[in-house]
Amino acid sequence: MYGKMKEDLLKTLEELREQGLYKTERIITSAQGAEITLNTGEKALNFCANNYLGLASHPEIVKAAQDIMNEWGFGLSSVRFICGTQQIHKELEQKVSEFLGTEDTILYCAAFDANGGVFEPLLGDDSAIISDELNHASIIDGVRLCKAQRFRYKHSNMEELEKCLQEAQSLKYRIVVTDGVFSMDGDIARLPEIVSLCEKYDALVMVDDSHATGYIGSTGRGTAEHYGLMGKIDIITTTFGKAMGGGNGGCTSGRKEIIEMLRQRSRPYLFSNTLAPATVGATLKAIEMLSGSSTLPNKVMLNANRFRSQMEAAGFDLVKGDTAIVPVMIYDEPMAIRFADELLKEGVYVIGFVFPVVPRGKARIRVQLSAAHTFDQIDKTVASFIKVGKNLGLI
Repeated sequence: MYGKMKEDLLKTLEELREQGLYKTERIITSAQGAEITLNTGEKALNFCANNYLGLASHPEIVKAAQDIMNEWGFGLSSVRFICGTQQIHKELEQKVSEFLGTEDTILYCAAFDANGGVFEPLLGDDSAIISDELNHASIIDGVRLCKAQRFRYKHSNMEELEKCLQEAQSLKYRIVVTDGVFSMDGDIARLPEIVSLCEKYDALVMVDDSHATGYIGSTGRGTAEHYGLMGKIDIITTTFGKAMGGGNGGCTSGRKEIIEMLRQRSRPYLFSNTLAPATVGATLKAIEMLSGSSTLPNKVMLNANRFRSQMEAAGFDLVKGDTAIVPVMIYDEPMAIRFADELLKEGVYVIGFVFPVVPRGKARIRVQLSAAHTFDQIDKTVASFIKVGKNLGLI
């Protein structure tokens, strides 16, 4: 049987190469940071990591992970309800709840698991999930695992959202789910209008704040803080693998009864290992650092505004937004890959995003700013974009 499958796989892989959609993995031989080293020996400025606060290799984060491993070990070899709950896990859940302004929190090994495990325990075929069309793949997969009826509205289109809510009025429960910051476009969900509509039509609100937690909002508490809606969001899922240290792990945070039901029935929680102590220690330190100062969230947004304004002045087509994600639109798939390769020759590490990560014809280079970037590094990167853009006839 594998002989036939092998032929089909080889054919499909070759088609991906011909279409400019084949993804290769560059190999890094250094810690994550504003500047990294590749296995070729080249150094490059990294402008495509989710390392928004620059904490991925921050000395205090690394030390916190090391210290907690010395006391609590490397791993638990267990799920939470058997023998996998240490005091540090309960401490982190409490600290996350305090940080996000919620009643309780449940930890997962990844935010993908949090989204995969949130719907099925709460909603049956007599309920409705209403989802933004550009929500993250993990939300889409979580919805697929649930028997609830599915509604989808065009991206941030409040008229369509209201129609979906009206159509779902006869169902037992209704939940509207949206990314807080959309990962590919970098725009922020229209939460005030979403919350208002959910209050009008008696629906729950769920926000995936993975690309917001840590730097969006005046103290980095996410999109709810950004809009002054803390306490108004029923369910928040987020990650510790981006701004909050860049390792792994995630959580679902919100109403205490919802969280308690997830502890009883959420399959990724019940059947996956406990979050490793090193991740717990690093995340606790990240929360401590953010709770004491807004310096890092302010710095990343200052950097993003500097990059965006210079790129717009140079004539690049950018997706509008107010976050650390700045998509530079290329549209043509092979050209996006080539553009990224040419930038690497200039010492700038970015990736061309093409289908199926983004829709066909919407290829781009997603630039992500970090608090670790200096103004000189940003200016050099803009100059490299301009040089390559002119050489390729894009500006």
